[in-house]
Amino acid sequence: MPIALALYQPDIANNTGTLIRLGACLGTTIHIIHPTGFPFSAKSLARAGLDYLDHAAVREHDSWAQFNSWRIEQGHRLVLLSTKARHSAYQTEYEANDILMVGRESAGVPPNVAEACDVLVRIPMRENLRSINVALAATLILGEAKRQTDGFTDLQ
Repeated sequence: MPIALALYQPDIANNTGTLIRLGACLGTTIHIIHPTGFPFSAKSLARAGLDYLDHAAVREHDSWAQFNSWRIEQGHRLVLLSTKARHSAYQTEYEANDILMVGRESAGVPPNVAEACDVLVRIPMRENLRSINVALAATLILGEAKRQTDGFTDLQ
């Protein structure tokens, strides 16, 4: 199974729509871990997702507990993108069955969620700046993970 992307309780419909559009273009499954901070519907995602929503593989999970049980049962390693991580995302070796996960735009993930992740990575950036937009951060690291795992092989 190729690299996938999980959004932990996303707050902003435009970021979610953007990442679903990215998933459609790159053949990447997007996992939405509920609850979301907005009504999760085609209408709320339409602005950023445009007409790509019909081409995306989106899997919804009712809760963190349900998603985590599912991914463990399926044998997926979970890689959390976090500003609190010590290891650079660019010094990490990704595996083809990894699921990359980003946290909520407003709060990241709670400690118990971070502790359940197999790998925590950060994007190196200038000091005294809080973070990169979650959609941009996910795009950067999804690209690196797909590059490392030959995830672009079947794309033109």
